[in-house]
Amino acid sequence: MALVVRFHQTGGPEVLRIEQVDVPPPGPGEVRIAVKALGLNRAEAMFRSGFYLDQPKFPARLGYEAAGTVAALGEGVHGLKIGDAVSTIPAFSQNEYGVYGDTATVPAFAVAKHPASLSWAEAAAVWMKYITAYGALIDIAGLKGGDTLLIPAASSSVGIAAIQIARMVGATPVALTRGSNKRKALLTAGAEHVIATGEQDLVAEANKLTGGKGARVVFDPVGGPTVAKLTAAMAERGILFLYGVLSTDPTPLPLVEVVAKSLTIRGYVLFEITGDPQRLERATKFIVDGLSAGKLKPVIAKTFQLDQIVEAHRYMESNQQVGKIVVMV
Repeated sequence: MALVVRFHQTGGPEVLRIEQVDVPPPGPGEVRIAVKALGLNRAEAMFRSGFYLDQPKFPARLGYEAAGTVAALGEGVHGLKIGDAVSTIPAFSQNEYGVYGDTATVPAFAVAKHPASLSWAEAAAVWMKYITAYGALIDIAGLKGGDTLLIPAASSSVGIAAIQIARMVGATPVALTRGSNKRKALLTAGAEHVIATGEQDLVAEANKLTGGKGARVVFDPVGGPTVAKLTAAMAERGILFLYGVLSTDPTPLPLVEVVAKSLTIRGYVLFEITGDPQRLERATKFIVDGLSAGKLKPVIAKTFQLDQIVEAHRYMESNQQVGKIVVMV
């Protein structure tokens, strides 16, 4: 028997239940992990609420990121052994695999050995955020020295990852946040500049920081009306990534800006990277190299225990955090 988190209807954090269930042995190509820590992601709250890319099939498990030790191997799995310290890469549907609990079974291609220097909490806070940021910024946009990057919702775990990756390649990360209460934390996290969009003029500040040139890359999980301001703050032939739909308001297409500046507005999900073995291999190398060199370092906002999973989701939806929320098992 294993303790797993499931939900039987969509809704708020209160629909999450910790239940005892029988867990079958891993099938061909699968790995069972004795979980030590879980990394929480906004995608999981959206899945729980019924607003994600796919609708949950009940009773539904959830969760993309776990760190722990290999407990059992399915037929045909190579390169891993019982007891290995591993973490999971979000490369699967939550309807097929979910990792919230003390035991998780996942496909072997979604299991990675992480640097031994990482704690369990840090290891559970690696793959979703760094692959999401790497895929857009490095794989697709080719972010490099001299570029300015605008990062809305910069205090999220993915936003912090984008800041670190930008610094790693010599680009200038500009963190966007609603109020100035997170300014100090974002500067500490590596942001070159912080724009409090509820208190400052986003376009004027971005143009001032770039000498009127604008930002070449924008990495936005929100959408909504602010997209018009973001395009106004962009450089010619810039690219704007929309990798989330956190805004419930309509998202305009700023046609004049897009045409006049030859802008690209591009939808993006990390499964573009995790679903392609060659691109995933390059991403994993980039991230492991960065972690090993100390240029990438997971920032943990707060930790909870497994029996506090409802409180952990409530905290995630409060938007107070700077960095990753982790649940210890």
